[in-house]
Order: sequence, then structure tokens, then C-alpha cells
Amino acid sequence: MSGTRYRRGRDFAADMAVYVRDMAESNSEQMGRLRRNVMLALREDVTPRQRECMELYYHKRLNMRQIAELMGVDKSTVSRTIKRGERRLCRCLRYGAEQLLKLPE
Repeated sequence: MSGTRYRRGRDFAADMAVYVRDMAESNSEQMGRLRRNVMLALREDVTPRQRECMELYYHKRLNMRQIAELMGVDKSTVSRTIKRGERRLCRCLRYGAEQLLKLPE
């Protein structure tokens, strides 16, 4: 392997980033489908209370203590509600992901 030159540093990282981007398949269609499925699952499979807690926690960036004060419940109730909503979403998406992961024949 004499004469082989190994590149390092910023130039190599930039070249690798371009290479990976060019070689990667576009996943925008799958991401769009996933977003639609998440929104559908939030509307149909998560209870209104779970949806409200998750919205305040993830979208509005409130902590669990703030959500508990706002809703007039205990902090542990908020935590359990969010976890249950997450489990419901995961279960719904897991069943739907089978279709997403299938390659076209």
C-alpha cells in the first residue's frame, strides 16, 4: 500500500458528507407518510387528556410540574398520562410501520 494517501480533517469530512448525501436514497416520501401516521394516531388513538399533556410537554415545552399546575392534577399523574400516550403511539406506529418498511416489489 505504498503511495496510498489517507486524508484527514475538515476536507475529508466535507467530502464524506457530500458522498453520503449523494449515495443515500431520498426518504422524504417515507418521512411524509410517517408524519401523517403520527398525526392520525394522535387524533384517533390517543385520549384527549393524553394528547393535551403531550402537546404541552413536547410542543409547548412545559415541564411536568407546570403541566400539573395548569391542569390541576399531581405531577405523577401527568407523567403517567404522557407515558401511556407514548405507549399507545408506539403501538399504533409499530403496526403501521410494517407497511412502511416493505419494499416495493
